[in-house]
Amino acid sequence: MQNLNYPIDFKFNIGTFANDFTATDAEGRTVAYVRQKMFKLKEDIVVFNDQSRSSENYRIKANKWLDFNTAYSITDNQGNEIGKVARKGWKSLWKVKYEIVNSEERIEYHITEKNGWTKVLDNLVGEIPVLSFFTGYLFNPTYTVNNSEERTVMELKKMPSFFGRKF
Repeated sequence: MQNLNYPIDFKFNIGTFANDFTATDAEGRTVAYVRQKMFKLKEDIVVFNDQSRSSENYRIKANKWLDFNTAYSITDNQGNEIGKVARKGWKSLWKVKYEIVNSEERIEYHITEKNGWTKVLDNLVGEIPVLSFFTGYLFNPTYTVNNSEERTVMELKKMPSFFGRKF
């Protein structure tokens, strides 16, 4: 995944029987197709070159299932671990917090939800009949990725949509 033209758009597919999405660059070129294996107790996600799924680039696997402190191991297509993404358990109840760790177990980046109220309001309104259909337009979380010097290097923002499928 080199020579990317930003911004990168993520479009989640809602007409498939898997959790999958396509990432395209500013020119509309597919830079990745991501697919999560269904009916697994531990999450298993594969990152391919494109929707043909002919070339696997990365694999992301959870070390636990149903736990606040799950870590996701990231391996390349040769099976070498290149890093991990670890959720910060109880700290993530209010605002989502993850740490991205390199292969030497050093923290490289932090992923943080910008506004915890967005998640709270989305969950509350999502329980109200009829209004729950519109939460994808009303509540759009934003996540920041900061490096070890706390400088923001990337921002991931959910775009308003009926099914909540564009970032």
